[in-house]
Order: sequence, then structure tokens, then C-alpha cells
Amino acid sequence: MENKKNNDVALDALSLPEDLKKLNIEQCKILCEEIRKILIKTVSNNGGHLASNLGVVELTMAIHRVFDSPEDKIVWDVGHQSYTHKILTGRLDRFDTIRKENGISGFTKPSESEHDAFISGHSSISVSAAYGIAQAMKMNGSDNFAVAVTGDGALTGGEIYEGLNNAGKSDANLIIIVNHNDMSISKNVGALAKYLMSIRNTRKYVNTKRSVEKVLTKTPLVGRPVAKVLKNSKDTVKSAVYRKNTNTTIFEDLGFLYLGPVDGHNIAEIEEVLYTAKSYQKPVIVHVNTIKGKGYEPAEKNPGEFHGISKFDIMTGNPETSSGDCYSTYFGKELVNLAAEDENICAVTAAMKYGTGLQYFASEYKDRFFDVGIAEQHGVTFASGLASMGKLPVFAVYSSFLQRATDQLIHDAAIGNNHIVLGIDRAGIVGEDGETHQGLFDVSILSSIPNVSIYSPSCYEELKICLRSAIYKCKGIACVRYPRGKDSSSFDKSDINDSYTFTENRGSDILLISYGRIYDELYRAYNVLQGDGVDCDILKLTKIMPIDNRVIEKAMKYRKIVFFEESMVGGSVSEHFGQKLSENGFEGRFLVRAINGFVKQASVESSLKKLGLDSRSMIEYVKGIAKQK
Repeated sequence: MENKKNNDVALDALSLPEDLKKLNIEQCKILCEEIRKILIKTVSNNGGHLASNLGVVELTMAIHRVFDSPEDKIVWDVGHQSYTHKILTGRLDRFDTIRKENGISGFTKPSESEHDAFISGHSSISVSAAYGIAQAMKMNGSDNFAVAVTGDGALTGGEIYEGLNNAGKSDANLIIIVNHNDMSISKNVGALAKYLMSIRNTRKYVNTKRSVEKVLTKTPLVGRPVAKVLKNSKDTVKSAVYRKNTNTTIFEDLGFLYLGPVDGHNIAEIEEVLYTAKSYQKPVIVHVNTIKGKGYEPAEKNPGEFHGISKFDIMTGNPETSSGDCYSTYFGKELVNLAAEDENICAVTAAMKYGTGLQYFASEYKDRFFDVGIAEQHGVTFASGLASMGKLPVFAVYSSFLQRATDQLIHDAAIGNNHIVLGIDRAGIVGEDGETHQGLFDVSILSSIPNVSIYSPSCYEELKICLRSAIYKCKGIACVRYPRGKDSSSFDKSDINDSYTFTENRGSDILLISYGRIYDELYRAYNVLQGDGVDCDILKLTKIMPIDNRVIEKAMKYRKIVFFEESMVGGSVSEHFGQKLSENGFEGRFLVRAINGFVKQASVESSLKKLGLDSRSMIEYVKGIAKQK
């Protein structure tokens, strides 16, 4: 399109992202307002990440005007703030499908678009990935740029410093944009930084390297540190950006040129600093300040609530469903009850206080509550340190994020037999967040570590029983894993316990086994099968590892055993169960329906149906088995 003298412009009339470079600043501002309306409307219908995306609209616009995607590679840390990026890279017509089954992903996904340079769903990975991409392009003879877009929250994750340490001394075409949306800087520092930036980041000063070096020598970045020491880890790390009694930032000490901070909602300023960054032949840090939830008052006032949100009413900002009734909340409140009885109980979270239900503990027992930031590795080892001194640490963490701490579980917890309790939230299928967030690997990882105890309750009351047992009955690593969402179980709870429940019918030669959330699916299938004349018995495992020898003894008498499991088949409970049967000389048929492969975004209900783990699929499968000799 041609740049019109008037400012009439609309997203659906553009060839994106190419046409962005033809627009003037006023037209860009108009598009940013249009994008915000699209974001608010779409997330209100689909759920998703809103506050972070509203905060980076202008930044994303500027990035795509300055760089040439997909030749220049843009890596988004975590990826949940890439909604505007998706809109500006040819996915506007499909944006209303975001996070829906067969729609576009809520995170970056290279298989979805050539503009998504790297898959991302977890924090602090962008610098390492972008540095690898930059080095590969250099080896291929390309002078294109790799751009990592990361948030200040990611600076609490250790991997990002490994990436910075390696990338800073290189000569790669690497630009790291630090999106800072929650930093308190004194007025003097802000004014000085703005003044210095106006000199350092003006493109006329970078026509030659000599001119640039002269300006930088005469006007080094200097300033007072953050006005006060902030308590949480995120602010502690950020305060290190402005080093006390030095003329450098931590980034410059690592070998980067540091530019900023700039107003992340001023497109002209962002573009100016990005063009300046491109003019250097070394890695550059660009520091931008943004406001989370920008442009939508409920999100600006409560960015935490609108970080990841379900469907909501645009007028009020109120979610359609309450998060009050869910496993996370029940877990958090029960932990408070236990802590009231025992002052040794501590709670640990990795920047997910509200997501894991630990806000209640933090309010009641702040001296025993620890938010370690986005640092699951540190969280496990820190908890092990607490345990070594007689404390009872409970680390509440999403299943998909616990993967990041596998070495620490083995080396720092298990070998030393340190008694830590893991509250493994979002275990199993999580739904619309897709492959990077499904909680399908915790069982496989933990079951391979010696002396680990794992409980998988099927209802709220079992969760209560299992949490107490994990704290007081176990040694070493003790885990309680539970799903996202609320308890909607309907099975008979008259005999719930922390071990197993066995329902036997005389003469049956088929045994059905499951645990956790999908036991309720199996229980409903079991009742239908009984009514349809298919004799079978049913076993619910509550403590899934180590496997109780008593259940193996009971299972040995059956000719057909069918195990349904909402976990990866490799390293699964069913795999261990089958091995024990074999060791005991089992001669019948042992069949497993578990998960083998990454599970794409869809509702939990739809995913379970596709995987054959819903009650209807179970009924048909067992009927087929029953007919076989």
C-alpha cells in the first residue's frame, strides 16, 4: 500500500508485516488502538493472556517496522505475549481461533508460521535460543539479526544468565529487548537516563564508530540505584541493572552495549533505539518500559488477574467462572490448615503464588512463605536446604514447569533423601495452552527416581488425605499431583484413602485400573459396563508410586487387565505395573491406554475423548476386549 496523506488505515487492508514500513507514526497509533480492541474482544471470548499482550502492542509494532521478519528472527520469551506479533504476521483472519482446537496457538509455534522463529512456552529461554540462531546465521554468511524479546520477570530465571554470559562477549548480530513493566526508579535516574538516551540513541551519532565511541566515553550511563530495596526476587534482580557506585550496568559488564530505558509506548522512540542497536557490530541490550494492561482499565489496575484469564465480561472485567472452586485453591487452603498445626511447614512457589493457591499461606504465614521467582531449579534445591535443617517445605509448582528441575530432584533432593513435598499442579491435560503446558511428564520423570512417593488423588477429600500423608508418612521426595480446574467427580467416596480402592465382583476375569482425574471417567464406564452385562472389577490407585505389592497380588488372578492413564506411556505407572506383573509370572493379557506424543491445544474434554480416556471411549474399548478370547 502507499502511505496516504490522510491517516485512514485498517489492519485488514494491509499486507502484513511488509506494509507496516510504509505507514507514518500516526497511522501506527491508529493500528495500535485497533489491535487493543481485537485483543480485548478475543481474549474475553477465548480466555488467554491479556495484560502482557496489551503492554507490548507499540513495542511489537516497532519491532516489525525496524526488522525484516522472517529473515530477521524474533524470539519471544515465554511466548504468551506474542498475540500482537501474530496479528501483524498474517494471522489476523484466524486470530479469533487463538487457543481453540485446530486454531492458532497462544504461544509461538514455528509449525504455525515462518515468523515464529522458535517455540516458546516456558520462561528465560529466549537469549540462549536467539544467540544460537544468530551464530547459525553468521556461519551461513547472513548478516540478519536475531532479536530476543524478554521480560524483566524472566531475569529471575537462571538460564537467561547462562545465555547472557555466553552471548555478551560474541560478535553476533544479537539484540535483546528487555521489556520492563514493573520497576520503580527514582526521578533523578529516570531523567538522567532519558537525557543520556537522547544523545546515545540519536542515529546521527552512529554514522561512524569513532563518533559513537566519543559520545559514549563522554556520557557514560550513571545513576542512582532503585529508590528502595524491593523485597521480591524480581525487583531485586532488576535493581542490579543500575549498579551502585559504578558507571556501568550489569549488562555492560557481561559485554553488551546497553541502550535505554525508553518509553515502550512511544513508537518513534522505540524505533530510534532499535535502529541505533542495529548499527553496532556487537550484542546490544535495549531496555524498554511498558505498562501491563495498557489501554484496558481493569487490566491496568489488576495486571496479575489479567495475566492469564478465562472468558470475561468486557464491560466489568469480571471472569465468567470463578477460580475459587478448584484443586489449586483447595490445596492452598488445606496447607494453611496444616501449617496452623505445625510451625515447621513452609511453602515455596516459583512466581506462581496465585496460580498454585498459595496466596492464603502467604497471607497467614509470610515468614514461612518463599517466592523464588521463575527459578524451579533453585526452588527444589532451596526446599532441600530447608529440609536438611528439619523444616517441612511444600513446593507448589505446575507439572510442566517442574520438568525444568529434573537434575535438582535427583542430585539435591533424592540422593540426600531430603524430605520435600511437591504439590504438582496442572497434572495431566491442561487444555487450551497446548503442548508446552500439558502436565504429562511428571510421572515419567519422578517414577524413574529411586525412593520417590507419588499420590494422585481423584477428588478434593483425597487431596486432603494425600497432602497430610505426603508431609508426615513419607521420607525423601513426596509428591501430590492434581489436575487443573475443579473436582467434578461422582464416584463412591465411602472408602477413600491414601493407598487404593478395590471393587470386586465374583467371577469377573477383567480388571480395570486408573488413578487421578480420569478414574471418575472409568467409574462411570464401569457402571455402564455392569449394566450392559460386561463383568469387570475396578481398581483405583491413590498412591501410584511405589506400587503397593498388595494390588499386584490382587491383579494376578485376572486374565485381562486394562490400565487407563492420563500420562505419557514411557515411564508411566502402567509400565511399572506391567513390569511387576511380569516379574510375578503373570500369564494373562495386560493392555494399556496412555499417551504417546505431544498433545495439541483443545479443551480437556475434547483431548480426553481423542486420547480414548473419556468414559464412552473406555466403554467401547473394554467391550471389545471382553469379546476377545
